[in-house]
Parts: sequence; C-alpha cells; structure tokens
Amino acid sequence: MKFVATFKTGALASALLLAVAAGAQAGTGPAEISAHARALQAQAINLDTHLDTPALFSQPGWKISDRHAFKDDGSQIDYPRMVEGGLDGGFWVIYTGQGARDEAGNLKARDAGLARLAEIREMVAANADIFELATTADDAARIKAAGKKSVYISMENAYPLEHDPSLLSFYYRQGLRMISLAHIGHNDFADSAGMGVAPEGEHGGLSEKGRALVAQANRLGIVLDQSHASNAVFDQMLELSRAPIILSHSGAYDVFAHSRNIDDARIRALAKKGGVIQVNSLGGYLIDTGATPEYRAERRKVYASFGDRHELTAEEREQAKAKFTELDAKYGIRKADFDDYMRHLLHIIEVAGWEHVGLGADWDGGGGVDGYEDITALPKVVQALLDAGYDDRQVSAILGGNTVRLIRQVQALADPEAVKAALE
Repeated sequence: MKFVATFKTGALASALLLAVAAGAQAGTGPAEISAHARALQAQAINLDTHLDTPALFSQPGWKISDRHAFKDDGSQIDYPRMVEGGLDGGFWVIYTGQGARDEAGNLKARDAGLARLAEIREMVAANADIFELATTADDAARIKAAGKKSVYISMENAYPLEHDPSLLSFYYRQGLRMISLAHIGHNDFADSAGMGVAPEGEHGGLSEKGRALVAQANRLGIVLDQSHASNAVFDQMLELSRAPIILSHSGAYDVFAHSRNIDDARIRALAKKGGVIQVNSLGGYLIDTGATPEYRAERRKVYASFGDRHELTAEEREQAKAKFTELDAKYGIRKADFDDYMRHLLHIIEVAGWEHVGLGADWDGGGGVDGYEDITALPKVVQALLDAGYDDRQVSAILGGNTVRLIRQVQALADPEAVKAALE
C-alpha cells in the first residue's frame, strides 16, 4: 500500500502520528450508535465545512470513488466512507500554502489555485453519478434527495488572488462560495494567527486590500471565513461584513490557549451577528501535547525527509511511523482523542448556542484524533451530542442546518448586479 501525502504543512506528520495512536481505547467515544442516532443523521443534512481532500485528487492511483483506509494510506475522505459515515458533502478546499509575496511567488500561487479549482471541478465531472457541484443553500437538500454528495467550493488563503484580486469573480463563476483571507503567515490581505503564539501583526488586522476583498465577497454572496486569521482580523471582519461570517475549522481558546482557537468573548460576538463556528479536530489545536521547540525542530526534520514526495511506499511509511513513534516517546508527546474533541465542541455549543455551531474537522489537512480518525466515525459525534442532552432539532442544526442557514443569509445580502456581472 502507499501512503498519500497531502500538501498542508504538517499534514503528513499528523496523519502518521494519528495512525500510530489509532487503536487505543481511552477517549474513543461511544461504543454503540443507537438506531435513533442513525435515523436522525439520515434525515439531517450533514455538512463539513473544511475538506482538504482535493489535495489528493492529483495523486497517482488515488480515486475518490474507491474505498481507502486511514491505516493504509492516511486519507480520511472518499465516497464509500462518506456513505458509511453519513456525510452528505461540504466545502472542498482550494488550499495554497503561503509562499513568497513577490511577483514570481504571486504568479505561482495564482496558477496553483486555478489548478486546484480545476481538479475539484474535474472530480465532480468524472463522478457525476455520485457528486454534484453546489452553489446555493437549497442545493444541499436537493442533492441529498437525489442520492448524491454535495461539493461546495471554498478557498483557504487568498494568496492566489494577490496577483489579481479581480479573479474572485472568475472563481465565483466557477462555483466558489467561501473564502478565508490568510493561512500560516501574513499575506497582502490579512494578518495570520500563526501556529501557537500569534505573530506580530503586519497590517494590524486587515490591509486595505483585504478590506476591499471583504466588500467584494459580500457583494457576491461569498461566505467570509476567519479561520487561520488573527484576532484583529476577526474583529474587523465582523464589523465590516454586511453578512454573518464563519469560522470553518476552529476551536475554543478558553479550553486550550492556542492562537488558532477563538476566545469565548469573540464566539459570543460571532453568534450575536448570526455567524457560525465549525469545530476543528486537529489534535495540536485541542490540547497541550507537550511539544517543545526542540521536539518541533526534530519533527520538521523527519517530516522534511518524507514530505517532498507525493507518495510513500509501504516500507517508507513504516519507517516514518517508527521515527515519529521514537520521537514522541523521547519527548513524552500526548495524543488528543475523541473526548478532547468533544470538550471543545460542547464548550462552544454552550457559549455560542446550538444555532451557531457546526463541524469542520479539517479532514485530509491534519485533522482527526484517536477515536475520530476519518469520516466513518461521524455517527459518534451524533451519539455524543444526543448523550449530552441535545434534541433532534439541535443536533440536526449542528450537523449542517446552521451552515445552510448561514449560506442562505449571506447570499440574500449579495448585490444582484455584482452577481449578474460576475456570471456574465
């Protein structure tokens, strides 16, 4: 078997580390899924707002229509597992890692974004019997009723637009309906939240270019995503946006103080304006793993020795697992589990209210914890929410209803003339 490597920073290492941890018993979630939970999930619209699986589409031999196994190749989403886990679709990500911000770097990012967009649309076209492009709030229910999976398109990091921000209209015409402005590292549009401790801001939040992008996204009815951007960006985006915003894959800062998470005061502000926070499952954002700067430096070296390849052979995969296992033991690294994930989810529901929470696990981008390794484990979340006392209406909203409502609100506030011009 081959291990499929994604392109997001640390995703290969995260998948390998999670594979090492898989199989442990503590914190792995409900042992049984009730008939009630399964029936509820079957009726609900189940959407995840951050699927990094498009990074796998160009991998030789990897097909979305084939069933893969996390323990074999590290992937977490494919059509057979979506069916088993009950996922109806979600936002499939055009991800571009932040690179050089000179002319050459901006052109390279432009081309990378367009290539990933093409890969997503080609996947849908090649699998038209099981997937369908979604562009409106109503599409989610319609596509589910047709027995297919929905493909909304989002962009993580607006870096591909630095060369020419007017490309946003082209992306909209091709189906883009969500955008985040930054990733790990500042860019021309906004400051980043960094990866642990927030770096010093470059723009004090949004740049003028970023403010213009916010306004244009509003005009087109594109959902604005604050995940990965700084707290200053959150405050300014919330103030500037005429429409509610989303955090497509974030956690609770008051549960674990990581710069990628959002504090309770801002969660309440988000909810007050009608926004939604989708809860992330990347272990390093959920708990203090005990990782030190020395550990991270050694892990980067191990990752670099494998991360420049598109694939690993079975032998190379085992070698990588052994190196990460040895490194974790050396530093006493703790792995996050399902209980850690639910701690964030339940806290955020309590703070924001169930009407403003959803799921954005960061599948195939570093997400997943012990007991919640791939999308087949989604029914565990349904059962855990029921066990926590939430009723059918509330759980259905969290599974996807809140996301659909947000899309509808954002699109209702769009400028019809701007939309018409973008579609011409």
